[in-house]
Amino acid sequence: MSSQVVIQEKRKLKLLCLHGYRTSGLILETQLQKWPQFVLDQLDLVFPDAPFRSTGRSQVEGFFDPPYYEWFQSSNQEFTEYIDFDKPMEYVEECITKHGPIDGLLGFSQGSMLAAALAGLQAKGLALTKVPTLKFLIIISGARLLNESWAEKAFSNAICCPSLHFLGETDFLKPYGTVLLESFVDPVVIHHGEGHTIPRLDEKGSELVLSFLEKIQKEVDNQDEQQRSFRRSSL
Repeated sequence: MSSQVVIQEKRKLKLLCLHGYRTSGLILETQLQKWPQFVLDQLDLVFPDAPFRSTGRSQVEGFFDPPYYEWFQSSNQEFTEYIDFDKPMEYVEECITKHGPIDGLLGFSQGSMLAAALAGLQAKGLALTKVPTLKFLIIISGARLLNESWAEKAFSNAICCPSLHFLGETDFLKPYGTVLLESFVDPVVIHHGEGHTIPRLDEKGSELVLSFLEKIQKEVDNQDEQQRSFRRSSL
């Protein structure tokens, strides 16, 4: 009786992508087309819309069509007081469950603020408690939450989740993104000359992204193989 060898195809890293303030998943998907296809080919990307419909004018009007969405909302112009902040956290958890297995989060602007905070909150058991631990983050134009209470919960301890950060030379959030780096253990940083946008990747930037992803991919492949071996041994 001949034995049959089944070759398990390795899966791509899967990211839940959180768009910017008053934009949408489709807009972020379009913005990421700036990246070389050989980089995007390494990833399986999911682009949900945020749970709140936009309550004001979007900066992308005239460039991208509505509807527009927001990840979290504030009761003041300084964005230091949040309204129903539990809702976006629960919504991201639902998206991870629906589209899983999700390995990490990619966020831009407001989406990156939420992504970074979720990694810290998950480490403390305060968010994403029903899904696996995030394996990595890609933070583009990031910052800490401006609400002091939530920022304290998310960033009082150093975050060990591997992270790749993009800092734009003329981005108004660059000072805040620089401070955010202090919350992560050994963050990988790509500096670029653009502003508050998804930056294009030059040769050096592409190499840094691919090197970061390669390291994460090896870890995920090892974890997946261990899980398969455990299931086989349990049969």
